[in-house]
Amino acid sequence: MNCTNGLVSVITPCYNGSRFISETIDSVLSQTYSNWEMIIVDDGSTDNSAEIVDSYSKKDGRIRLIRQANGGSSKARNHGIKEAQGQYIALLDSDDLWKPEFLSEQIDFMKGKNTRCVYSSYERIDEDSKECLSPLICKRSVCYKDMLVRNYIGCLTGLYDCSVSGKIFLHEELKSLRDDYAYWLDVVKACGVAYGNQKVLASYRVLQNSTTGKKKKLIKTQYDFYRRYLKLNPIVSLFHTIQWGFAGLIHFSK
Repeated sequence: MNCTNGLVSVITPCYNGSRFISETIDSVLSQTYSNWEMIIVDDGSTDNSAEIVDSYSKKDGRIRLIRQANGGSSKARNHGIKEAQGQYIALLDSDDLWKPEFLSEQIDFMKGKNTRCVYSSYERIDEDSKECLSPLICKRSVCYKDMLVRNYIGCLTGLYDCSVSGKIFLHEELKSLRDDYAYWLDVVKACGVAYGNQKVLASYRVLQNSTTGKKKKLIKTQYDFYRRYLKLNPIVSLFHTIQWGFAGLIHFSK
């Protein structure tokens, strides 16, 4: 496939993200690695998100604004991935942040491991951008079999080289629920193995109304993902759902 060598395409879906989008963009602008493009897909926002992004794009040509009718985060991400020109693909939501050294560290780490997919540890911050829970230290490496148990890759920390296996897209039929899990499953399957940089290189924002924070309501969704999407048998699906739920309780109690 045709892609620009060394360029990182940062894909950011945005729906009514005016409260945090400036901080997210600023975290990309502050990167010590400067060879990037940031494609922000406004997913039919009713606030002034698009206007904020447009003001940034006029100041820095690496930032692009794409508008679409509301279709969900997976559709917005796919729209951005289709437009991406980079060798590397990264997903960064409109309320999450990267440390200034994120891209430089991850690209060096990828080259050092001679791999095509990497991720990292990350901290958890609240709506005021203050650390609210202890950092999540990532697993050192994962293969597809590991990922069948649960998603070990923090979406905001994943980076993969699409120059070999091509672009990978999200499953829009999942309706933005577990779509990031399915995406990283597909990436790891294509790459063989992914390596985790244990340095804390990103900040995941924990919102009171966030989907991730409502674990109890997602139990059936998680079970259905294992059973219907991954085609696992009922016993294995139940076992993995229990593991996933237990891990979630630990992660959000620290």
